[in-house]
Amino acid sequence: MAEPHQNPKKLSDLRLRFISALVLGPLVLLITYLGNLPFAALTLVASGLFLWEWFTITGTQAKSPSSLTGFATLFAIGVLTVAGHPDLGLGAMVAGAFIAYALGGFSKAGRWAIEGILYSGLALFSLLVLREGSNGLLVAFFLLFVVWATDIFAYFTGRALGGPKLWPRVSPKKTWSGAIGGLVLATVFGAGVAFVANAQDLMLWALLAAGLSVVSQAGDLLESAIKRRFDVKDSSKLIPGHGGIMDRIDGLVAAAIFAVLIGLVAGGSLADPIAGLGLI
Repeated sequence: MAEPHQNPKKLSDLRLRFISALVLGPLVLLITYLGNLPFAALTLVASGLFLWEWFTITGTQAKSPSSLTGFATLFAIGVLTVAGHPDLGLGAMVAGAFIAYALGGFSKAGRWAIEGILYSGLALFSLLVLREGSNGLLVAFFLLFVVWATDIFAYFTGRALGGPKLWPRVSPKKTWSGAIGGLVLATVFGAGVAFVANAQDLMLWALLAAGLSVVSQAGDLLESAIKRRFDVKDSSKLIPGHGGIMDRIDGLVAAAIFAVLIGLVAGGSLADPIAGLGLI
């Protein structure tokens, strides 16, 4: 029986979240381990659902020309990147986003549509090239564990310690204690994944984990800001206890894009950006 101060609905939601995570987590890890076409199919479906929820929130009709162009663009990005043409994949993303904007009459809704296509397209591209690049299995597992640890430990640390709010106007429940707890534990988990994989330069891996954790939390706040802008609680009801795909992978999307960007800045290639960091 729940304690008097505990909300039964919140406990029920927490159970649903746990059960969903228990089912989906191992499945995602298995498909990530397999890589190749199974991983490409998973990321394509996830990015398509992400874009669908973005369109739903921001007001682009599901069967409108802009929406259909967006989904076709994601498919083109996936096919071209998997086929070994990441440059063409990025080109298709830019072209598709502009076409969708034009089909939307260069309106405000069209601007939201183009932003959704670019964001989901970059996420799809980033996840694919990270998995297929140098030591891609380690990089993909590292990214997943850092983002998951950030999310889980930010939630429980924030609940346990409370304290000042992180950004109350955007996300009233998030606290500085949660953000710091998520950052610290994600750094530990990231370094742990690298250690188990016998990777070198564990300090650099830990620094990368810390950076990805911060960006992951920023991605979470970005999604919260968008939902608040459109007065939406959850991006959808797709995952019991969790909401929608956007609610679950907002941090992963931001962290994956950031990992590719810093890899490219450090000298990596489009096909293998993480190699630029010299970690593997």
